[in-house]
Amino acid sequence: MNNNLKDRLRTAWQQLTRFFGNEKTQKNARVTYQVIWNLTLILFIVGILGFSFAGGVGAGYFAALVKDEPVRSKEDLKKDIYNYEETSEVYFANDVYLGKLKSDLEREEVSIDKVSKHLQNAVIATEDEYFYEHDGVVPKAILRAVYQEFSNASVQSGGSTLTQQLIKNQVLTNEVSFDRKAKEILLALRVEKFFEKKEILETYLNVSTLGRNSSGRNIAGVESAAEGIFGVEAKDLSLPQSAFIAGLPQSPFGYTPYTQQGKLKENQQPGINRMKTVLKRMYSNGYITKDEYDKATAYDITKDFIGKSELPSEKYPWLTYEIEKRSIEILSVNLAKEDGYEEKDLEDDDLKAQYVALADRKLRQNGYKIYTTVNKKIYDRMQEVTKNYPNFGYDKPTQIVDADTKETKTVSQPVEAGAILIENKTGKIISFVGGRDFKRAQTNHATKSLRSNGSTMKPLLVYGPGIELGKISPGSVSANVPISIGNWSPGNYGGGSYTGVSTAREALKKSYNIPAAIFYKKIINLRPASYLEKMGFSTVTKGDYYNLSMSLGAMDRGVTVEENVNAFGTFANSGEFIDAYMIDKIVSKDGKVIYQHKVKPVDVFSPQAAYLTLDMMRDVVNSGTAASVRNRLAFSSDWAGKTGTSQNYWDAWFVATNPNVSFGTWIGYDKPKSLQGTYNGLEYNKRNMYYWADLINAAYKVEPKLIDPDKRFQMPGGIVSRSFCGASGLLPSSSCQKAGLVKSDLFIAKYAPSKADNSFIDGQYVSVGSKRYAALPQTPGEFTSGGFMLNPDSFADIGLQYVLDPGAITPGGEKAGEVVATKAKLNDNGKAPDPLSITMSNDSITWGLHPEGDVVGYRVYKDGKKVASINAGAELAYKVGSGGSYYVTAVDIVGKESAPSQHVESGAKKTSSKEDSTSNKEDRTKDKIVNDDKKSGSKEENHPSDSDKDKDKDTNKQQDQEKNKDPNRDPNQDQDKDKNDANKEDTGADKSKDPVNDKDKEANKAGEEGE
Repeated sequence: MNNNLKDRLRTAWQQLTRFFGNEKTQKNARVTYQVIWNLTLILFIVGILGFSFAGGVGAGYFAALVKDEPVRSKEDLKKDIYNYEETSEVYFANDVYLGKLKSDLEREEVSIDKVSKHLQNAVIATEDEYFYEHDGVVPKAILRAVYQEFSNASVQSGGSTLTQQLIKNQVLTNEVSFDRKAKEILLALRVEKFFEKKEILETYLNVSTLGRNSSGRNIAGVESAAEGIFGVEAKDLSLPQSAFIAGLPQSPFGYTPYTQQGKLKENQQPGINRMKTVLKRMYSNGYITKDEYDKATAYDITKDFIGKSELPSEKYPWLTYEIEKRSIEILSVNLAKEDGYEEKDLEDDDLKAQYVALADRKLRQNGYKIYTTVNKKIYDRMQEVTKNYPNFGYDKPTQIVDADTKETKTVSQPVEAGAILIENKTGKIISFVGGRDFKRAQTNHATKSLRSNGSTMKPLLVYGPGIELGKISPGSVSANVPISIGNWSPGNYGGGSYTGVSTAREALKKSYNIPAAIFYKKIINLRPASYLEKMGFSTVTKGDYYNLSMSLGAMDRGVTVEENVNAFGTFANSGEFIDAYMIDKIVSKDGKVIYQHKVKPVDVFSPQAAYLTLDMMRDVVNSGTAASVRNRLAFSSDWAGKTGTSQNYWDAWFVATNPNVSFGTWIGYDKPKSLQGTYNGLEYNKRNMYYWADLINAAYKVEPKLIDPDKRFQMPGGIVSRSFCGASGLLPSSSCQKAGLVKSDLFIAKYAPSKADNSFIDGQYVSVGSKRYAALPQTPGEFTSGGFMLNPDSFADIGLQYVLDPGAITPGGEKAGEVVATKAKLNDNGKAPDPLSITMSNDSITWGLHPEGDVVGYRVYKDGKKVASINAGAELAYKVGSGGSYYVTAVDIVGKESAPSQHVESGAKKTSSKEDSTSNKEDRTKDKIVNDDKKSGSKEENHPSDSDKDKDKDTNKQQDQEKNKDPNRDPNQDQDKDKNDANKEDTGADKSKDPVNDKDKEANKAGEEGE
């Protein structure tokens, strides 16, 4: 069988050899070869030409797509791909983190070395498995994507690398087109040429949109995602957490675990499924082991989701918005200056609006770090005190217009509050209270709300400037009785608290309005309102410069708590104003300090004027209208301050300063209503002062050395102590000494009194109630007193030209001695007084002050015989002796006597009517003779002897005068009429008693101003 096969093969080979050896066959073969070769060559050439044409067309098309794309340098590309929004962060004082400012997208930049390796691998495995191999694009992936696009395939795998995605997000748009894709490819190749893979991955991790955080805010970047979803930093993410975040870019808001309100979604399965897909790809690409994959897949990721967290604007709303506002103001000025403008150019509203908008955008996108002066612990304590303070007052109904329906409705309006604490030497705002409930009222009552500052204006506008100008000193004297200056009639608290005259120190201590008004009238032409502007008041109008009621706080627009308190620090700084500030510095995300606050002192007062004003305000706290606050304090400090109440009791203030800090509080209704009345047993002024004390006590517990410094205010050189006459403020004369009106106080040396007092001349006067009037020649001597009359030439110096009733002037009040103004005279009404009505109880006869104004005294008769003469300024009572019939008559300024009052019996035998008539007639005849002779020693008392009575009275009078002349007597005692007045605050005069108010309400606005 093998032989046969061999034979067949041999035969076939021979035939094949003969065939190819045949000449004809060879000829045909040569022809066929030539044809095939030529055809192959033609097809190859055609193929080359076709491919070249197609390539040229493709290249031309690609070139056409990118022809408008500029050739970007490395710097251009770097600027573009790193140009992403980053949320600005805010810090309390001492670099204590507060939080992030509100923005449309929250992002926090992080470097690649602070990102978990698991997260880096998860992103690469999921988004670009060839990341470390390609040069920006993967041709195979692009061709596949092109094929799927043209074939309209149901599955679109995509062809973008991480580099291309970065270009799409940072440089181009999300537009779906070949034009955008061509540019994306070109730029991706350039990015890969200029940047390392590590830089590209880091940027991608920082720009990716990753859904929402636990506050419901949109987030981008893995650091924000790690903190906002799991509450950890990106470097500390576990494998399941890394896989979850890496899966978010495909559908950020579909896979995010949180709603817009920051609540966890009910269905978390889409995000979990995506996490498992990421884990599978990590395993397939060799980034994790089978064991790690199984454990991570089985892990319950939902237990790692953090609960809803408060935004800074939710936890610290007033503070956050205040920081934003001030930061925008600072940045707008900086940006304008960068463009060549000056700060004054921003007075143009349109230009300012342009830069404010730009600054706002940069604040929310540029990742600034903003450092403030606010002490977190003190701020937190003050908010807690405000929340729990029980004595603000009653809620009151008020009508408002509904913003949506435009209908008027009645709502309950609570008492609001504002407070601020400022460090004197630096101007740092240590803490503030913006209000009681931000959800109810968003107005910042410490920094924005404009209110009348009542009598807290007095040291700032009247006494401080007056002392500086040499027109006022603590010992300056002013009338303190009802006055009228033109058509303005200011009044003291409740229409009372009139003391005749008052020193400036006494007036500020007890917050008397009338002396402040008179003092201000003296200096208003010297433009004292300019001092307010030097001390940072930004709301002073032209009208404020000429308005007398400004002395009592009646500004056209009002002032904020911040500006009012800040101004008080001027006195503590020896007359230098240091503007308050909250933003200490702003740092860009590359670490450059773009703003640093600098203190710029403004000279306002001399150290001497500042100290004297402080020293006067010390009395306010120690024994004046703010005395009640001292017992409420947990510590003792050298406080100097001032209370204040605005017109109609709409606002209550207390502002005080010590060598370290200035602190003030305000309470009132947003829609002004009266605070007057007790609440929990406290009047409005005490409610505010106790609030002040509780807040400063809270601050003291946190920073005792700041709030309660060891040092006290030190008196500078150039100040002297001098005695002066309490009726004029001049050097005391012998008459002033005899009147017991010598006082002493501090003066700036160059303005100390140098002229002798000439306020007194000898004379006689009568007393009617608390007032004194000059006696007439016909006045019965039994009702006159010898004393000192105020010289008319001294009237203008203490404002007596404005006094409505000169008889009310009694220098020194109860300690005045026997002093009366010569202009104070009673006019005879032309008739004898009407009879009196008397009563007797417990062996004492009493009666009221006679309604006719010219009555100067009363005579008491027993059984028809005069037994006593009582002047109208004394106690209107007479203690009866044993048995008898009594009656009383009234005597007027010219000696006319009324008919007897009704008779009252003391219980003894009556005198016959005949005896009564004869005796009465004899006494009247004797009185007439005495009056005609004008004898001064005819006073009669209920004593056996008239001479004994006169002797006793003269002795008492001499003792009183000696007491008043005691050189060792504390001059401050002269200021203290009644310690119970310390807690009173003087507000405007009663409108019903002042007809001028009805004629000109605007002119009398200050008359309604509170203390």
